[in-house]
Amino acid sequence: MNAILIKLFATALTLSQVTTRPDAIRTQFDPAKDGPAVVQLLRDGCAHMRKAFDIEDINLDDLISTAMEDPKAVAGESKLLHGLDIGELNTSYKQFCKGENPANSPFVARDVIEFYNKAVADLPDAGALKTLRLPGATTILDGRGQRFSETFEPNGRRIAVPIGEIPPLVQKAFIAAEDKRFLTHHGIDERGVIRAFIGNLASPGRPQGGSTITQQVVKNLSVGDDVTYERKIREMIVAARAERVMTKPEILGLYLNGIYLGRGAYGIEMAARSYFGKSVKDLTVAEAGLLGGMPKGPNFYNPDRYPDRARERRAYVLTRMKEEGAITEGEMTTALAAPLGLAPLERLRQDAGFHFVDHLTREARTLAGLDSLTAGAYTVRSTLNAGLQEATEGILQESLSRYEASTGRARYEGPEANLSDAVRRIEAAAPAPEPAPAAPAPEPAKGKKGQKQAKPVRPAGPKPPWQRALETARLPLYDVHWPVAIVLSTGGQGGVRVGLADGRVASLNPGAARGRLSPYDVVRVKLSEGKGAPRAELRVRPQVQGAVLVLENRTGRILAMAGGFSYPLSQLNRVTQSVRQPGSTLKPLTYLAALNAGLQPNTLVMDARVTLPPIGGVGDSWSPKNYEGGGSGPTTLRRGLEHSKNLVTAQLLRGGIAEKAPASLQKVCDVALEAQLYAECERYYPFVLGAQPVRMIDLASFYAAIANEGERPSPFGLESVVQGDKTLYQHADRPLARIGSADRVAFYQLKSLLQGVTQRGTAAALARFSPYVAGKTGTSEDENDAWFAGFTNEITIVSWVGYDNADGRRRTLGRGQTGGHLSVPIFAQVLQAAWANGVAKTPLSGPSPEAKRLIADAPIDLRSGTRVAGGGFMEHFRLSVDGRLADTRFRLVPQEQIYAMRPDSEQDGDALEGGLPGENPGRAPDEAPDSDRYDPFGSLFGRPEPPPYARRAQPVQPPEPTWPGARSRSPFGDDDEYVRRPRRRDPDYPFGEDPTY
Repeated sequence: MNAILIKLFATALTLSQVTTRPDAIRTQFDPAKDGPAVVQLLRDGCAHMRKAFDIEDINLDDLISTAMEDPKAVAGESKLLHGLDIGELNTSYKQFCKGENPANSPFVARDVIEFYNKAVADLPDAGALKTLRLPGATTILDGRGQRFSETFEPNGRRIAVPIGEIPPLVQKAFIAAEDKRFLTHHGIDERGVIRAFIGNLASPGRPQGGSTITQQVVKNLSVGDDVTYERKIREMIVAARAERVMTKPEILGLYLNGIYLGRGAYGIEMAARSYFGKSVKDLTVAEAGLLGGMPKGPNFYNPDRYPDRARERRAYVLTRMKEEGAITEGEMTTALAAPLGLAPLERLRQDAGFHFVDHLTREARTLAGLDSLTAGAYTVRSTLNAGLQEATEGILQESLSRYEASTGRARYEGPEANLSDAVRRIEAAAPAPEPAPAAPAPEPAKGKKGQKQAKPVRPAGPKPPWQRALETARLPLYDVHWPVAIVLSTGGQGGVRVGLADGRVASLNPGAARGRLSPYDVVRVKLSEGKGAPRAELRVRPQVQGAVLVLENRTGRILAMAGGFSYPLSQLNRVTQSVRQPGSTLKPLTYLAALNAGLQPNTLVMDARVTLPPIGGVGDSWSPKNYEGGGSGPTTLRRGLEHSKNLVTAQLLRGGIAEKAPASLQKVCDVALEAQLYAECERYYPFVLGAQPVRMIDLASFYAAIANEGERPSPFGLESVVQGDKTLYQHADRPLARIGSADRVAFYQLKSLLQGVTQRGTAAALARFSPYVAGKTGTSEDENDAWFAGFTNEITIVSWVGYDNADGRRRTLGRGQTGGHLSVPIFAQVLQAAWANGVAKTPLSGPSPEAKRLIADAPIDLRSGTRVAGGGFMEHFRLSVDGRLADTRFRLVPQEQIYAMRPDSEQDGDALEGGLPGENPGRAPDEAPDSDRYDPFGSLFGRPEPPPYARRAQPVQPPEPTWPGARSRSPFGDDDEYVRRPRRRDPDYPFGEDPTY
């Protein structure tokens, strides 16, 4: 039996059942026994069709005869019926519709049954449509209540509204245009099906549809939209069953909320807002008529591109509405004359904040109990500062790119896209001037020295094809805030030239891509103005990663969050979903515990080698050291933190916090746990130097707590979730959690010490901001992680740079690439962006009234910590219980010991630690230079203050090979081989093998 005829009979069998016995539709027949039953069903169905057409005084025989008068039209042009013998079709019609029994019947019941049984296997449940909740588009607002972005599933940009809120006029517009018998049929309009079938036989070409609104609902939301006979069969059965479990209003509501209507809008409410800027309940007759005509072909009748087609389709719908009595003659005439009245086409393309929106989705699940922000149409109010968010991402991207470019690590891996095909299509579609033929598609041509360049492209209208292609391109890295350019020539006399989005042409310095560009490659560039024309420099996507978080101190509101270089490249949010070793940014924990234990900022601590015994007698002793050994002798607590001294931090465990080192470590862990930096503290000494990895968002909360004198905010990005008029979630303002492991005095003294870091210490590059800022740098071993965490009165900003740890391997940033060198500049730029986007700029506040009662200010010599009569550095001292200033300067280092250790000569002092006078044997990545480094007692006896710290990054070795002793090409440009430097150890990280995480 002919394959096409089998499918037609199976479809007819389905139609016969749903029209003659919808309550008893069979989905399985026995091929051996049920042949006669199938024949009878087909005859009953045909009889039913003849009666249906008799109602309209239409002769079905004449319709079919007319359709079959030109067999060539059917067999020669119709793709749907290609290969069908029209004579067999005519014979079958006589057999089942006219009661004849032709001897040459092509019908084989077994073949039809087997196809039918397979087609209807595993039918979806029609009852599921009754409770189906359509996915919706959620609108995300920023902290000011301005629209920031939308989030929705594919084919889900909709705002569902109850059918009762859709005006009857709008409902009638769609019924008149799409399914005039919707209110009377039972899911299938047999007359519409036969009309479409016969029409497609008689007029092959654009196929006619015969689906009812119910069938369209089933197709769109249940069985799928495959253009097959199997899908049509399944659609008709499920539609007939849906009519038995759902009311007409329920079906129409699903249809009007689910249908695609152009402009990226699904459903009538989103379409009304997109086309006319109003809700569906406010649509006029003309607007309802325009939207009612869109389901037939949203692209074909697109009013933005084809306004004449749209008016013609609207006129058809209005005429049908008048014929059905939905509108009057006068209303139709007025609507026909009305302009289209379209709102401007709004292309809301989110280009920032993708990691933040992902974070909102997780918060909506955990805080608001929503499975997904796309499960319905919600309005989400966020905490985001939109201007600061975009600026933060741009700063991070530029900084990461500049780092790799400046260290020779940039690697060009190809263009972001190539638009050759798009340019060809645009050029081919452009009308060619007469009598010249249409311009050929551009082909690469040989330029000077064999280089390829694109042939000139004839402009199409006011814009050349390359510009139009660039305007419509959806680039993979859609959140990278760098200008795009399209390569127009790759060499020759004019050099490399690129076209810009605004139509200008610029010369390009290809840099790392020299000799590797092709015509119509899309690249990212950095622009500068040249003489008469712009100049462009190629930008290369970096491999290094980074993250930035901006947190409001008093509330915990997340103002900006950049979770990586680009969301399309990596959806991992390094602010919340990864842990990295914080290095020296964790040292304030130990200093906070020491200050709370009664030490003062001028307490002297030995910056000298120390060995701490095993905890509980298990394991090895711990002997940390500063970079390549050495120490500066007695130094104040303040200077130990300002200059990030590892040995000072370790010494504080030995009597500075508690009598025994394990007890001191426990107190530091207690602070860390209460501050919620960790869920569990690793009780081993290297913890105090940042050995245990931490999440950035938790580190930011701790620094915000320092700014708040111990009151820790809980970071959040979700303010509220509203659906319609119902508030589903509202963030509750609660008092900040107090970190009780340290009092306000200790927190304020720590804040003052961290301000010193930005004035004189490892972050002295921020000295011009130091009246407003405090913070701490951090660098993990071998410069794998570069951090800076800092705060003002209003906000905390944390920035991190490092390579992702793929397969447990850690990749260094390179010699000299520290927190102070890489992350401090990012912090400085984000800070200025915050001030430019509404964050207040105020000098760091003094102690709170509660802390001020227990603090006394007194001048000291900054280097020695000695109290002076006047003119010194104003230090903040804790008062003892009797109200007197507690003097702890010599608590850890007795005065007698210091004088006994004083060298007899400056030369002896220079030789004590660290090598020959004048040498600088190196220092920790976050350790500032100190003129007393080789005279450990000079700071106590009036030596002058060194100049402010300013670090210079050292040349970085190529990234591969990385093993000690491996040979590689010299980074200095010669061809001699050299031995890669031995693996360095950093004082900000403990002894021992690198942990992998």
